[in-house]
Parts: sequence; structure tokens; C-alpha cells
Amino acid sequence: MTHSKLAWLTDIHLDFLSDAQIAAFGAEVAATGADGVILTGDISVARALGGHLAKLVASWRMPCWFVAGNHDYYGASIAKMREALTQLPSIEPRLRWLPASGVVKLDADHALVGVDGWGDGQLGNAQTTPIVFNDHVRIEELKTETRAELVEVVQQIGRDEAARLRALLGEALAPHRHVYVATHIPPFREATTHQGHVCGDDFLPWMTCHAVGEVLREMAASHPDRRITVLAGHTHDRCELQIADNLAIRVGAAEYGKPAVEALLELA
Repeated sequence: MTHSKLAWLTDIHLDFLSDAQIAAFGAEVAATGADGVILTGDISVARALGGHLAKLVASWRMPCWFVAGNHDYYGASIAKMREALTQLPSIEPRLRWLPASGVVKLDADHALVGVDGWGDGQLGNAQTTPIVFNDHVRIEELKTETRAELVEVVQQIGRDEAARLRALLGEALAPHRHVYVATHIPPFREATTHQGHVCGDDFLPWMTCHAVGEVLREMAASHPDRRITVLAGHTHDRCELQIADNLAIRVGAAEYGKPAVEALLELA
């Protein structure tokens, strides 16, 4: 089956909605006529994620490919949550966590891959910033004793995400001329914005995944006859940039309590 019209959603934060509102939004997405959905993270919180996703897709006949955002791990362990996400298709076949889904062939020319990404502390003032995110107190692996330990943990997560993406892109780029990459955390400094301006160095450590960005630049440079389009979220601030001749990024906007379809992607 080919997928030529995709609805892209990001940062829908279903934990701010009632069940009726989730169902209504699901119906709104279905009414777009899309034959697939890409969801780039911050869907809910850990304890409610599975239930909220099931309610969202209840009226859908198309698959939902998603990555998890930092909020989706709140109240849980990253490792245990990812085990659960890997098992989701056996419970609800329409729900497919992209890091475990390999290369998704959309049609002869287009493919989709995805990794969650993480604010990996490589850019900005990771060691000295006074900014502390809820991630650092609500996600098990990030409850460290010192800032140095926290930075070490998030940098390793970033490296792991980058390694996974390198493998996925290596497989996807050879047979497809255009690959979409879904991720939650913007992987480029210049695409990590607030109210249209690049985030300052106190926020950048937790707002961008530099390791993933480096892999994207490298893979685009080594495949000049292929296109890569990155879809991201996290900042709630819309941003579209051309990073290289064959590498572009779109970061979606969002507002708590008001989920929306960020874009309809027509494959051509």
C-alpha cells in the first residue's frame, strides 16, 4: 500500500484534553482524508500515553507513525517506556513507534524514518545554565546527583539516537530519492527558536539534539542526489529552514489544549 497524503501533528499534549476532546480531534484528523499520520512527540505523559493514543486513533483507518517526546516519558523510565512502545503494534496495529519500525516505504520514491532525539547538552551552557526542565525530576534516568552526571547521561542518549538514525538513513537513502525524518527535538541550533528567535545558550542544552543534527548533515552531504526533510517539534514555535541544498527542516507550532494538524504533506 502506498501513502501519498500524510497528516503531520506535533506536540498535541492530549493530557490537557478530555476524552471527548481527544475523540473530536481524532475525527478532525480523519476528516483530512490523509492515508497516514506522522506524530512528532509530546503526545501525553507516560501513564496515559497508550490510552490517549488508542482514543485518538479509534476512528482512523490509516496508520499513525510516531516518535516520543520528552513529555511522553514523564513519570517513567526511558528504557521501560521504550519497551512498552515497541509492543504497541501488537495491541493496536495502527500505532507504530518509528524507532522500532525500521524504514517505512511510503511509495517508490519516498520513505519515512524516525528517532525520538533528546536535548543532548552539546550546545549552549550545559554545565552552568540555571534552567532545569521537568525532565530532570520526572524521568528516572535523568534524576542524577550532579549536573556533570546529567550532562553525561543526556549526551549518551543523544549519541545513541544519532547512531540509530545513521543506520536508518543508510538503509533508506539508497532506494528512495526523498526521505522524511521524524524527530521530536530540533537537531539544529538555527531551527531551535522561541518567538522567531534562536534560543539562548541557557536553553539550548535541553532544546536541541546536536548529535542527530551532525548525522543529518553528514548523510545529506554523502548523498547529494537524495533529499532529506526533517519534521520536528518541542519548541512550539514554527520554523522552516533549508540547512543544505538537499536538507530541510520544518518545526511545528503548538499550543497547550489546542491540538491541530500542522500540515498535510502531499508526496510528489
